[in-house]
Parts: sequence; structure tokens; C-alpha cells
Amino acid sequence: MKIAAEYIQRKIGDRKIEVIVTLGSGLGDLAGQIENPITIPYSEIPCFPHPNNTVAGHAGNLIVGSLNGKCVAAMQGRFHLYQGVTPNEAVRPVRTLIHLGASAFIVTNAAGGINRNFKVGDFMLITDHFNLTFTNPLTGNNIDELGPRFPGMTNPYSRKLRDLAVQIAREQGIVPRIRYGVYGQNLGPAYETAFEIRLLREGGIDAIGMSTVPEVVAAAHTNAGRETPRVKILGITLITNAAAGGSSEPTHEEVKEAADNAKAAFVPFIAEIIRRVS
Repeated sequence: MKIAAEYIQRKIGDRKIEVIVTLGSGLGDLAGQIENPITIPYSEIPCFPHPNNTVAGHAGNLIVGSLNGKCVAAMQGRFHLYQGVTPNEAVRPVRTLIHLGASAFIVTNAAGGINRNFKVGDFMLITDHFNLTFTNPLTGNNIDELGPRFPGMTNPYSRKLRDLAVQIAREQGIVPRIRYGVYGQNLGPAYETAFEIRLLREGGIDAIGMSTVPEVVAAAHTNAGRETPRVKILGITLITNAAAGGSSEPTHEEVKEAADNAKAAFVPFIAEIIRRVS
């Protein structure tokens, strides 16, 4: 982590990262709004994972620059467990950027809607999550400087940032697209069976995807035991399809198409959150 942080800091000079934004499948266009960007391919950053496979819709770049008055580190793509990386490896980028001083983490993803009231194109503000991978980035030796051995995970997502997101959605006229919900992460890469979806729906899961939970756990670990959070976390899910188990199988192309259609609302929404996050 420290080696990666030193490398990134040398690349970006005296800039101090304030906000991390992880851009999910097909949502990387926000990076195009960043001014004076410095682009660093993940493959060049020491200690970052280097899987031999990539995911369509994930460019695999770290872009650091200015967006609405904030120094932003935008992760154009992420590492998924189904690529063969370990949970600990998957969260190295987030840990590294928090080490560099970021105080807010906006994590986005594209996911299938399980809640029958959700529509394709809705933005779900994550209130909680269910870790269906049954793995954890905190296993192994604890890194005491990051957080305690047994951190609580009762409220990893910031209510204050959710309230801010709703206020901005109201100002931008997109409140009808806003939902609240519980996000579930499947290990992937296979989509869910019909029985799994039925069970998850009955259990109160609103959307299902293949990312996000390890990153949030790692970020929340740094907040444990602190009166004031080290990093505030906002999770936003773009509902790109009905979850598997219905009359038709979901496809990754369907996910990317829905993300493309959501850009016009998604990009200004996230950009304004970045402007006003504190």
C-alpha cells in the first residue's frame, strides 16, 4: 500500500486527493469531466493486482485531477473477485487512496434490480449490504494502522451523504429515479439462479451485483473506533437490468447499454455530489 501510494504521489505531484470515486460498469464517462487529469494505468502501479483478464466497460485507469473544485481520484474500473484476485488485492486501490488523504469515497456499481418496484435506470442509494461472497478483505494479519482487528459494520454508509444525494436529485429533477435499498454482492461471474433471486428478494435484498462490498468493508475498517469517520462512504447502484431468474437471461451488453443511457443524468448527479461533499 505504501509503495503504491508513494508511486501515485510522485505522479500527481503536490496534489492532495480529497474524494475517491469508483466508477462501475459502463460508468467511466465521469472521468471525462475531470480537469488537468493525470492518467495512471493500473498496470503501472506497483503492488496493484495485474489479472490476465479484463472486464468490458472497465478501462483500468486511475485518473487524478480537479472536478468542481475538488481533487478527485477516479477509478475507471475495479478489480473483481471473479477475475481471480483475492479480497485483499481487490481493495488495495481504495486503501492506497485513503492512505493518500481522501476523506470521501463515492462507490458506484451497475446491478440487477431484485426489488419489483425498481426500474432500469433508477439510482439506488445503498443503505446496507449483504456479503454473498462469504470472503472478507480483513482476513489474515490485521493492519493496525488502518483499523482494529474486529471492526463494526453496523452503519458503513453515510446517512449525511445519502441525504445530500437526495437533495441534489431534487434540485436536478431526478427524484423519481432515486431509490433506497440493500445491495447484495455475488461472487460471480455467473448470474444468479431463479431460486437464489427469489430467496434474496424474500430476504430483503433490493439489488445484486459482483463488486463493491470488499471496497466498502476496507474503507469502513479505517473508520472503526473513531468518533469522526476518517472517510465518509456513499454507495450508488445504477439499476441496469432485472436480476437473473426471470424469463430472459441478463447479459453484460445489456448492463453497458443501460449505463450508456443513464449517462446524461448520472454524470451531473455525481459531479454535483463531489462539489458539495465535505
